[in-house]
Amino acid sequence: MVGNLIIGSASHCYQVLEGWGQLPQDIKYGYTHGICVDDEDRVYVHHTGKEAIIVLDKDGRFLTSWGAEFEGGAHGFYLHRDADGVQYLYMTNTKRSILVKTTLTGEVLLEIGTPDRPDLYNADRRYIPTDVCIAPNGDIYVSDGYGQYYIHQYDAKGTYIRSWGGRGSEPGQLIEPHGISVNLRGTEPELYVADRRNHRIQVFTLDGKHKRFVDHDLDLPCNFYFFGDEVYIPDLNSRVTVLDREDRLITHLGEDQQAYKQQGWPNLPKSYFRPDKFSSPHGVCVDSQGNVYVAEWISDGRITKLVRQ
Repeated sequence: MVGNLIIGSASHCYQVLEGWGQLPQDIKYGYTHGICVDDEDRVYVHHTGKEAIIVLDKDGRFLTSWGAEFEGGAHGFYLHRDADGVQYLYMTNTKRSILVKTTLTGEVLLEIGTPDRPDLYNADRRYIPTDVCIAPNGDIYVSDGYGQYYIHQYDAKGTYIRSWGGRGSEPGQLIEPHGISVNLRGTEPELYVADRRNHRIQVFTLDGKHKRFVDHDLDLPCNFYFFGDEVYIPDLNSRVTVLDREDRLITHLGEDQQAYKQQGWPNLPKSYFRPDKFSSPHGVCVDSQGNVYVAEWISDGRITKLVRQ
């Protein structure tokens, strides 16, 4: 594990720990999609391999794995402390077209399938959820990023409330709403949607009304991780973007403007990859110490830890 490289800017400087995390010989990553940390800085990796969730401690030691029933469909991943004070995992599965809520040890507590909207979904118009987030009141929001490009809202028990979106580039319309999260940095909660193929963030009220766009310093934004006044965004086109409270650029981490232009990307020859450069960031999270974890969309997985200096 390489640990002598430094990346970032004057205000955000990190030591690179490439190939972070030790897996048992009988466990292999599939495509690594999502990553999150709990209150103990345990790291949860969501990938498309045989057991979809791998849990590591803060030093990268393997703790456990589970989720065989989710093999092949890993995508959106969200850890949230609910009103009962307990942390839960919420995840979307593109293969099974479901959203599930589980305990941190894998007990399934809630499952939501295709919305009962025959005007939107049928045998030819699939629902393919790509991300999920939870509002302060417990409402659940799911982005149909690979299907019909809608956002769906449910209450905490999974009862359907409303939908909005649809394909397009006008305010309120979306093209590949890949990621979704709740912004709590302002005077009222907002929904941030990674409107990926429109190369922008679209901001909504919690009841689905368009508020504004953020359309600078982004290159295929995948999703969001809010940490204090900052937001960390994995740009699929080979970098992690960090924005401040006003969504102004602080820095790009590990930027490689050649990686996504290579033939065969994202599954490039291993000789291409460099510890201090990203190829296809898909998930990001930040632990209590400000260290950043990056999961990349690569067939056999890639996890990098950036240690805040």
